Amino acid sequence: MILSSSHFDPDRPYWQDYLPFLDRLAGRDFPSCSQLNELLPPHLHSGGGRLIRFVASEQLDHDDYEHRIFTTGQVSTRADSWHDLFNALVWMRFPRIKTAMNKLHYHAGAEFSGGRRGRLRDALTLFDECGVIVFSGNLELLTALVERRWSDAFKAEAFPSRLALSICGHAILEKYLAPYKAMTANALLVHVNADCMKLPRPELLDHLDRGIAKQISNGLTLTGPACLSPLPLAGIAGWWPLDEQNDDRFYNDPQVFRPAPARLKPAPILRLDGLSNV
Repeated sequence: MILSSSHFDPDRPYWQDYLPFLDRLAGRDFPSCSQLNELLPPHLHSGGGRLIRFVASEQLDHDDYEHRIFTTGQVSTRADSWHDLFNALVWMRFPRIKTAMNKLHYHAGAEFSGGRRGRLRDALTLFDECGVIVFSGNLELLTALVERRWSDAFKAEAFPSRLALSICGHAILEKYLAPYKAMTANALLVHVNADCMKLPRPELLDHLDRGIAKQISNGLTLTGPACLSPLPLAGIAGWWPLDEQNDDRFYNDPQVFRPAPARLKPAPILRLDGLSNV
């Protein structure tokens, strides 16, 4: 199979942060590990000091996935696997976040036995598989999202221009090969200053990667699943057919835009500068 725009429509906003990598892989057979390694940041090392490299799964023993990355730098990658391809793409886009999460997985894994994972590893896995980073200088919009006031957030006039997001969960990227309305991500919401929102997109994403990774490493965020907020992706402007989004009945679908529970404890909204809780 050859990668092409038939898989990744460049006009769809959910692909935008990965198009620079996908464009370099386009027209090839399903990328090999060596081709993927060419797109990694140079000198990217695991928390254990090993150079990160994608390695064909059949060449590796069946060791613990996260333990292997930390101790050897080897990221097990299955041939012709969309899931593993998207995982590789996230390593390219958010390398510091990925290494920070792996470091915590490694150390937390040593604390549990008998298959138990704990709240920390549950949160890391949710974010790794189905995470999105939602960032804005508008605290009201972020608050509406964590309080699950969907119409207030999605229909706000400021929403398209003052709030943005980037997918960092490789399972969500895989789902966008065949999207459906009820797709829901686990969102980390970040309040940034207005100047940050004005940065060119690659620079802004690098800024987020550095800041969020630092706080993950310091144990100040992703400490449990409650740090993440559910986000129905179909509500994002342009992420679902606009003719449906413009229908007043669209946001009244309780199977997608689920109402908040009576005793909701909203996920924390973080600040980029120190990422302290609001």
